[in-house]
Amino acid sequence: MRRMTALRVSLAATLVVGAWATVGLTSASASAADSAVDSQPTVPRADSGEAPASAGLISAMRRDLGLTESQARARLAAEKAATAVQDKAQRAAGSSYAGSWFDPVAGKLNVAVTDGKRVEAVGAAGASVRLVSHTARQLDATKAQLDRLSAPDGISSWHVDPKANRVVVNVVASAEGDNDVREFVEQARKAGPVQVKQTPEAPRTFSAGTVGGDPYYTGKVRCSIGFSVYGGFVTAGHCGQAGAAVSGWDGSAIGNFQGSSFPGDDYAWVSVGNGWWTVPVVLGWGTVSDQLVRGSAEVPIGASICRSGSTSHWHCGNVLARNETVNYSQGAVYQMTKTSVCAEPGDSGGSFISGDQAQGVTSGGWGNCSSGGETWHQPINEILNRYGLTLHTA
Repeated sequence: MRRMTALRVSLAATLVVGAWATVGLTSASASAADSAVDSQPTVPRADSGEAPASAGLISAMRRDLGLTESQARARLAAEKAATAVQDKAQRAAGSSYAGSWFDPVAGKLNVAVTDGKRVEAVGAAGASVRLVSHTARQLDATKAQLDRLSAPDGISSWHVDPKANRVVVNVVASAEGDNDVREFVEQARKAGPVQVKQTPEAPRTFSAGTVGGDPYYTGKVRCSIGFSVYGGFVTAGHCGQAGAAVSGWDGSAIGNFQGSSFPGDDYAWVSVGNGWWTVPVVLGWGTVSDQLVRGSAEVPIGASICRSGSTSHWHCGNVLARNETVNYSQGAVYQMTKTSVCAEPGDSGGSFISGDQAQGVTSGGWGNCSSGGETWHQPINEILNRYGLTLHTA
């Protein structure tokens, strides 16, 4: 394999998280790799009071979100503040809590409540407040009823939308007239407050056949590394079953899938050995600076988010929904996060990150990075909790 750029060569002795795996870390090469990562410019540093962001991250946000440099920096700072407000605002809302989302125009977290008496307390927590009819508990109960239904292929997904104060059911446009789809929608509406929307395509996973020089392989399937954990890395469950052997971009053995779940979930973790090490980095593929991972605080709906993968490399978008059930042809996957970020076959398992905070691993979606689309990720904290793993952070 001779397609590596100078940047990839500088990281070739480490296991780089976010879609590029490499082999054989010696003490000397570890120091060189650490130096290469640490030398990447960031604007600003974490201790400046603003969200840290590499120059490459800012560039990607300008390209994919249509922001100026100052707007991108301001948005990251506002999203960091909104993320910090979430738990405090939810506690203030109490049982009347009906969900939250980030408003990129106002730069604030919005919190929906059903009790007008809670408005002042939620506002004091630092959020904008909206009065609605249905609590988050009621909406979650409606979604749980839909999760128990058998969905036909024409049903793409469903999730709680706090902004609409409804459970949104996404129907593939070409299947809207299908009898099974109509029956599912009718049953869904009987379950509670439901809104039906169209989506242009059915969701699919983003694994791919073998392509020389790409990150990791399980048999003839190529996927992307998500995030380093102590002892290995996390990725998508549909990329391999427990016990399956994993090899790197150069064909050498990395380790094995230690745990894997798909469908129902779409997550897995792979042990790292045979001379491979891990580092807390999401690769920028030479077009953006590599991003250090410093934690896994979940950002709100509406926040910006970026993805790194072995096929389409680095792209950004917005968080569209959380806790969405996705109806793949292989079966439903629950508790997914939907984004407006594009992806393509081979990107499965790759990193979703917001600022310097890990968000999840790429599962699937529809569309591509030429015409656009939507992509779901499995939240990182769920994976860590499921397997008792610890995220490797800088």
